[in-house]
Amino acid sequence: MPAAIELIVRTYVRLKKRRALEELLLHRQRLALDLRRRSGLAVSGSIRQVEEDIAAIKAGLAELGKTAAVPPVGWA
Repeated sequence: MPAAIELIVRTYVRLKKRRALEELLLHRQRLALDLRRRSGLAVSGSIRQVEEDIAAIKAGLAELGKTAAVPPVGWA
């Protein structure tokens, strides 16, 4: 069964929501940085999960990069 993040990424890719993916990536990167700064807590599992999320998001962005850019409706 796919992880929740993979379903979210697939949906954003299908809808060509690059900005949403970029914001999701930025959020996960900040979360990873915050977790790495923690001391005295067992956060290695959380860090590993966030890193997997980041990899899935980057793969989604790469997939969007392969598709032709389509301007939003209403753009001339």
